[in-house]
Amino acid sequence: MSSSESPTPRRRLSREDRLRQLLDVAWQLVRDEGTEALTLGRLAELAGVTKPVVYDHFVTRAGLLAALYEDFDARQDRVFANAIAASSATLEDRAWVIAESYVDCVLLQGREIPGVIAALSSSPELEALKRQYEAIFLDKCRAALSPFGRLSQAGLRAMLGAAEALSQAAASGEISREEAQQELLATILAMVNRGRV
Repeated sequence: MSSSESPTPRRRLSREDRLRQLLDVAWQLVRDEGTEALTLGRLAELAGVTKPVVYDHFVTRAGLLAALYEDFDARQDRVFANAIAASSATLEDRAWVIAESYVDCVLLQGREIPGVIAALSSSPELEALKRQYEAIFLDKCRAALSPFGRLSQAGLRAMLGAAEALSQAAASGEISREEAQQELLATILAMVNRGRV
């Protein structure tokens, strides 16, 4: 290269765009190598940035895990809200929206979300974050289903446990997407119908 030619300048990403890039690379890392391989240093290496850039966004591995879960939850929330808004105001439609959107969100994220969810249980702070997001989701389910029957907190927790287990089974290929959705639908309808008695 002659002295009159200069290399193309690198374009700096905005903070928001850099965060999106880092999250996308982190999801790929978890998909390819598992949650155990997820470190801030490894993320910096794969993203082609310096460690301080990654530390500036997440500070700790726990912060990175929390950001991944928040990213997953935001996606799940958008899908759920759009589906509820488009559904009919019947028990069957609302229950189907919950079953379909929960399973589909987990499948869309792939097999990496169970590892991230499991890693969230590794510290009290991360476990508290997971519980906080679960409570928000359960409140949305209560709002969607309460016109059709009285819902107990125990019933909603059982529904969430079934949703997690069925979605993970579908993500691992143990059962089909349709089987997971139909079983979750049946669980939701049974929970609401118990509250009608």
